[in-house]
Amino acid sequence: MFWSVVSASDSEYEWLLLIQTPLSYKLNSTTMETSSWQNGMMVEVIGVAKRLRTVEKMGTLDDLLLSVVDETLKQVFREAGTKVIYDYLENSFHLKWEEIAEKPEVFSAGLERLLGSAAPVIEKMILKNLYSKLKLKFEEKEGCGFSDYMKELREKCEC
Repeated sequence: MFWSVVSASDSEYEWLLLIQTPLSYKLNSTTMETSSWQNGMMVEVIGVAKRLRTVEKMGTLDDLLLSVVDETLKQVFREAGTKVIYDYLENSFHLKWEEIAEKPEVFSAGLERLLGSAAPVIEKMILKNLYSKLKLKFEEKEGCGFSDYMKELREKCEC
């Protein structure tokens, strides 16, 4: 399933979102306004009344980082291994998944303690994926750690 902004009215408070779902997906009739068929997929158009700030917040660097961290860890460690990592970070470092973007140095220290010499490799994979999603070129720099790259990205993206 994917979401994308189809169009926006002149008002900053109304947005239309397109959701493509497989045929077996059950629809919530309270949120559906119209539906049609497109390339064998059911297309729902849902009216969403949200402030522009809320919509913009969904696409922050922090949200993207959390998504990339989750995606990368699941690629390497699968679902069960990723859960073990998150549980370890929360129990040993008091770092919840949602706080990783706010505290990249704690995330990095936790990974290093858990994974040892594999931690920098995982961090580099996360950074490469993140830079790629931002359409930036990742350049490895001597002596830079995960939090250094995140600080640099925040400055570049002005996030």
